[in-house]
Amino acid sequence: MKTPESAGDRIADVSPSGISLSGIYIYPIKSAAGIAVNLAAMTPRGLQYDRRWMMVSPEGKFMTQRQFPQMALLQVQIHQNSLILSAPDLNASVDNLRLPLHPSPPKHNSDAWTVEVWGDRCMAWSMGEEAALWLSKVLNVPCYLVYMPDESDRPTDHGAFGAEQQVSFADAYPYLLISEASLGDLNQRLDAPLPMNRFRPNLVVCGCEAFAEDSWQEIRIGEYLFQVVKACSRCTVTTVDQATGHRSTEPLKTLASYRHWDGKIWFGQNLIHQAVGTLAVGDPVLRLS
Repeated sequence: MKTPESAGDRIADVSPSGISLSGIYIYPIKSAAGIAVNLAAMTPRGLQYDRRWMMVSPEGKFMTQRQFPQMALLQVQIHQNSLILSAPDLNASVDNLRLPLHPSPPKHNSDAWTVEVWGDRCMAWSMGEEAALWLSKVLNVPCYLVYMPDESDRPTDHGAFGAEQQVSFADAYPYLLISEASLGDLNQRLDAPLPMNRFRPNLVVCGCEAFAEDSWQEIRIGEYLFQVVKACSRCTVTTVDQATGHRSTEPLKTLASYRHWDGKIWFGQNLIHQAVGTLAVGDPVLRLS
């Protein structure tokens, strides 16, 4: 996905705080590889296309890299009106799978599923047998692919912010923000530095001190207001090398030595937004409180 010409002026903006948006990432399929974009639309559930698809077990329960680290090797592209899946490092013998970027409502009631993600039960559309067979073959585990339509009801953080604040198949919140400085601080403590993709953020900012985002309560990115509502507790997904699918003990081992409290390990901040619009890499970021 390329940045439209109209984003050029925005990339030249300068924040009075010196902080700016340096990266935007979407993850169309939960726990599959992400896509870096220069421009992204905000929808009521978060960034457009972010975690609107999800792999589920035959029982409809969500699947992630926590149990299936090989999911990191599932590559996703958006091209015109298609979602294209490939997995050359998992099964080089399979062709790419092309799916509609804007699925149509199911023709049969059996294709309207109730799926479960972190205790939430919500409505989803099955993407069909072809997608199920393709994914089951490349991942070597029975699974199905489902899509979250706009009609699905899944309030953010189990309804903590009201029924109108909705979220996709993301764990609990529509946005995850991390600063480049926070990753830099961590990498100085590690034997081998890690890329930002270990933490799967939506928004990356630069120009602030390490862990400055911990003290933010409300920020403005470009023209849009965001509430910084909760630190992100980290799980074993961070220990999966997103390029190989192999698991290790880092970075959780090191993070536990200085980012551990309340029985959890924390890195990054979860955000909710107050309006829809468009974000661009280079947008100024201003702390309001």
